[in-house]
Amino acid sequence: MDDRTRTELEAAAFRGLVQHLRKRTDVQNIDLMNLAGFCRNCLSKWYRAAAEERGLAMTYDEAREIVYGMPYADWQTQYQREATDEQKQRFEATKPLHADISGHLSRNSSS
Repeated sequence: MDDRTRTELEAAAFRGLVQHLRKRTDVQNIDLMNLAGFCRNCLSKWYRAAAEERGLAMTYDEAREIVYGMPYADWQTQYQREATDEQKQRFEATKPLHADISGHLSRNSSS
């Protein structure tokens, strides 16, 4: 497979993942972090880092809007629920398994 085809397939897979996550608003970011070690915010950070590596200016909020399909504050208001104590404990326990993200300022930043 040539590089262009591989890149096109990867982009299509990313678009499919983003579309699926937009549809699954019932799945909280903390659940994604606890199960998979990444969440919508992680995807946003990877997207922004990729843009910046190519010399494109992009804010974290702009990248989030691409992933969430709306401003993050709107998503929070409409869909985000308070994490349970059990979710928070699991989050802390799984931190060593969370994704390494370029530009990720802190393991404690909002996920």
